[in-house]
Amino acid sequence: MALLKALVVDDASFVRDLVKRTVRQRFPVIELVDAPNGKKAQGLMSRTSFDLILCDWEMPEMSGLELLQWMRQQDNYKKTPFIMITSRGDKSHVIEAVQEGVSEYLGKPFSPDGLSRKIIKVMGASLRDAMGRSGKSMDGPAEAFRESANLLTRKREPEEAPDTGTKTPAAVQRSVAAVRFAGSMLKSVVKDINLTEVRVIAKRDQSFPGILDQAVVDMEIAEGKVARLNGYVHQLQAVDKRQDTDFVSLVIRFVDEDPQKMEDLSRFIARFKSGL
Repeated sequence: MALLKALVVDDASFVRDLVKRTVRQRFPVIELVDAPNGKKAQGLMSRTSFDLILCDWEMPEMSGLELLQWMRQQDNYKKTPFIMITSRGDKSHVIEAVQEGVSEYLGKPFSPDGLSRKIIKVMGASLRDAMGRSGKSMDGPAEAFRESANLLTRKREPEEAPDTGTKTPAAVQRSVAAVRFAGSMLKSVVKDINLTEVRVIAKRDQSFPGILDQAVVDMEIAEGKVARLNGYVHQLQAVDKRQDTDFVSLVIRFVDEDPQKMEDLSRFIARFKSGL
């Protein structure tokens, strides 16, 4: 029985599905509605009352920050919990979101436990009471959170970009990409890229994700400017046809639909293809 209502806002349907699946599994008392951008969310919020907003930052038509700004001006949403879920982890962006009244900030890629912890933190007694009235316990998720804390907070030392030992074009050697997953980061080089996906090569001695795991690919598109592209692991395989291969190939499928991110990706592809 749903006693609370949450709105999930993200232009990537893959990410919306991940959020909704996590919330349904951990908090069955929360009814879920989703929207592909801030403008659609604004319309839904004007017609329906929500107890929690889970929102991306970068979206077409209306960003998450713009939705947050509008929301805090509405009497019925001044104190409603708003969790910003985004690949923008820069200190300046966090400060900006806090100044506009964000309740919590969760970086992509996120783990189910990480998202659940944020929801428990911002909803507090209202969620606990709803779970209690429905006969559900909050102890199970809390225990899982404690067990995964070390993994989620562990920091990895920066690693050198892999040298594949093969005849690789100079452009590929210079096109280093950091691929971030929940709890870890993979240092790699770009082997091929298009508007749909990127294939990277990484040293085997790093921590690797699983198929369909969320990913954020950080790529430098200009001096001092980094594009952060959301996606998921589509393919994972050894570079060589032997068990003791030193390198692993990953294909990350992009899920962003934001025009600005597509423009940034196009710029990187042009730079990559030209060898600059």
